[in-house]
Amino acid sequence: MTAADKIVTLESLQSRLARPRAAGSHVALANGLFDILHVGHLHYLEAARAEADLLVVGVNSDRSARELKGPSRPVIPELERAELLAGLSCVDFVTIFEGPTAEQLLRAVRPDVHCKGTDYTADSVPEAPVAQELGIRVAIVGDSKVHSTRDIIRRLRD
Repeated sequence: MTAADKIVTLESLQSRLARPRAAGSHVALANGLFDILHVGHLHYLEAARAEADLLVVGVNSDRSARELKGPSRPVIPELERAELLAGLSCVDFVTIFEGPTAEQLLRAVRPDVHCKGTDYTADSVPEAPVAQELGIRVAIVGDSKVHSTRDIIRRLRD
């Protein structure tokens, strides 16, 4: 399967997860903007993949990125960000989502575990109420926040 084959719509994702789930596979969901991919993202996604049999990565759409980070973002268009992520061996599927948080994605995918990076705590995960409502475990994974896209962009601009 090529990286492009791993990029799926939400509707397609639900049907592609049906068979592995029926066979007992567990699904982890990680999400983010992933504007400039760096080693911190890799460590986050590898740790998320270790939480389940399959890893689905939700990528904020370009519109969502602008709403969250301002008019100068994203630096990289959504389809390019999705393809780069899909090329990682730890990622099984990538889907692009709208909105500032992944609540809609959680409701649609219903993963076994929702993974967030170490810039969050269990109490600060925006999707925590939805995860709790749906019985989804929340896991804080990856390295301590050492790498920051914001810092990389600032260094490039300087």
